[in-house]
Amino acid sequence: MTDDFERSRELYDRALSVLPGGVNSTVRAVTEPYPQFAAHGESGHIIDADGNRYIDWVMALGPLLYGHDLPEPVTAAIQSHASEGPIYGLPTEVEVDHAEFVCRHVPSVEMIRFVNSGTEATVSAVRLARGYTGRNKVVIMQGGYHGAQESTLVEGSAGDRRPSSAGVPEEFATHTLPVPFNDTEAVTEVFAEHGEEIACVLVEPVLANTGIVTPIEEYHETLRDLCDDSGALLVFDEVITGFRVGGLACAQGKFGVTPDVTTFGKLIGGGFPVGAIGGRVEIMETFTPTGDVFQSGTFSGHPVTMAAGLESLTFAAENDVYEHVHELGDRLRRGLTEIVADQAPEYTVAGTDGMFKLLFGRDAPANFDNHCEAGCAQRDSCPRYGTCPKTGTDVARGETDRWRRVFWGEMRDQGVLLSQNQFESQFVTYAHTAEDVDETLEAYKEAL
Repeated sequence: MTDDFERSRELYDRALSVLPGGVNSTVRAVTEPYPQFAAHGESGHIIDADGNRYIDWVMALGPLLYGHDLPEPVTAAIQSHASEGPIYGLPTEVEVDHAEFVCRHVPSVEMIRFVNSGTEATVSAVRLARGYTGRNKVVIMQGGYHGAQESTLVEGSAGDRRPSSAGVPEEFATHTLPVPFNDTEAVTEVFAEHGEEIACVLVEPVLANTGIVTPIEEYHETLRDLCDDSGALLVFDEVITGFRVGGLACAQGKFGVTPDVTTFGKLIGGGFPVGAIGGRVEIMETFTPTGDVFQSGTFSGHPVTMAAGLESLTFAAENDVYEHVHELGDRLRRGLTEIVADQAPEYTVAGTDGMFKLLFGRDAPANFDNHCEAGCAQRDSCPRYGTCPKTGTDVARGETDRWRRVFWGEMRDQGVLLSQNQFESQFVTYAHTAEDVDETLEAYKEAL
């Protein structure tokens, strides 16, 4: 590590003249005084434009299962399809192969439509739910994130909501009902008042863009029952958790709750731009051309993306990829829990399988006897249960400025790159090693 970030500073200065805020995605500009620019990746590490090397836990914010070095079969498939022509405007065999693979492994998916981003997937899923049910209202979780779309860029409560971004008409907010994640009473009340108007509940199985918050016991089962009783659709947004939490069965397989519709992104494309909507046949056939809910896209099912996604997930199915990732994730979270108990008892280690995050809370439990040892699991018998975050609001109440302004930089200076703020998830990949984990834990000890 060096203290030299001159090249990144120069690049950012240039970028400010031609890109709003100097970036093409807002979160990249969060770190101060300016973001580091990436030069290239190697395995579980990333090298910035100034030649500094870091253990990379950002991993492009989720699309990478193998770190920065793809397995040979994935690379070969990408090169083969790229060399045959970039795009055709006609269907290809590989998109059918990929669809069949996903339908075999994900419980909720009988039919799938590929698109180009997680945002496009959730936009299309909301339109699909409205078209299928003939209803307009959508229930979302406070602190959940479903891409840059008008129907979910809404904040507040079900009784007092408003757009969370300029440019979103107030009329959109009238159809969106935000509720706190993990609050069964609140969502039950919303269904009691609006049940016949609700097209769908849109929920991340694990909140993954506002820290990492796992569901309390029976929460998703409650959502499933409410949707069944009212005729609404349960939509799982697995853009982040898909093919990471729960392996090939995704988070819905891990939690044992099957939604009506699932949205995907990130890992389903093997590191290339992608999104997808999957669900039961009778719902999915509401999309055009079989139904009357319009959905289309020039780049949808792009052959290079389809090949990368299919071969990436096939390699995971045939090798010990998830075993390796989940074991390292467990080792990392257990180590972090020991550090927190000793140095920062008010903080919460969050995550599951290949995801992790340290949430900077403000309240510590009286003791750590019988606590969650490998990441908060929302066990009501855990002594931390009363202080661990259960909603996005809980995470936001923490020391988020300290995380970004002090802690992030101290970790970077020790050669460990974490996501740009307190809210974005961090990811373990097949390329990471036990040595990477141990070095990271030592850095946490020093930074805390």
